[in-house]
Amino acid sequence: MNLKDLISIVKFPFRKERELCRLLRPILGFYPYDIRPYQQALLHKSSSVIDEGGRKLNNERLEFLGDAILDAVVADVVYRHFEGKPEGFLTNTRSKIVQRESLNRVAHETGLDRLVKRDEHISSSHNSYISGNAFEALVGAIYLDRGYGRCLRFVKTRVLRRLINLDMIAFREQNFKSRLIEWTQKHKLLIDFRLVEEQKEEGNTPTFLTNVLIEDVVCGVGKGYSKKESHQLASQDALNRIKSGDGLVRSILEAKERRLSPPHTEDAEGEASSEGVSR
Repeated sequence: MNLKDLISIVKFPFRKERELCRLLRPILGFYPYDIRPYQQALLHKSSSVIDEGGRKLNNERLEFLGDAILDAVVADVVYRHFEGKPEGFLTNTRSKIVQRESLNRVAHETGLDRLVKRDEHISSSHNSYISGNAFEALVGAIYLDRGYGRCLRFVKTRVLRRLINLDMIAFREQNFKSRLIEWTQKHKLLIDFRLVEEQKEEGNTPTFLTNVLIEDVVCGVGKGYSKKESHQLASQDALNRIKSGDGLVRSILEAKERRLSPPHTEDAEGEASSEGVSR
């Protein structure tokens, strides 16, 4: 324990934010030096506050920062843990760890989701991105308060050793979008994800409806609370339909054949007929 940590413990009973510090201590494994970024990390946009400069404060900026830091930290850990594994394996493993489902679970199991301030009409169970976003914002707060080293230690000791089994998650098939893209590449097919509709639900919560098209054939539909989630759900839907053998694969291959077939025009037919007559 360094001197600064010791001072923060000694000062704890006299801090006006001691209740929040007490609640964060089991999650973080330490007392914050500066409580302000943590307060902001727990502030959902539905409960934004206005600062002295008239700016709206919530956890979205910290979420942006935390997302980047978390990617770097998890990449660091995965790189060292899986020695000799290729880049594709490492990228896929990192994606599984930092995906919304994993971060939501970490937020729930640590109790972080219960600390998030949001509009009373918005529940974390209905809006599946809130808890995971708050966790990313928390990582951003740790970075601002303690630096990269403490972020790395927090993820290694409080998350990966306790809540996520690296070896298990690395070899678990979860990334439906990657699996679908791999299948299309194997069969030399064109794939496209198209945003069909973006709506606002109760509480101003955005939802995204996405179609996944293979050779311009609609193969799956997904609706989620982020574009990434809608892509995953659309890919899962497409994989299930491909596996079910409902004629979708035949439609895709026929569309591919039409795309690769040479154009057949009346002019070309006329020229061919003229050549035949002249001969």
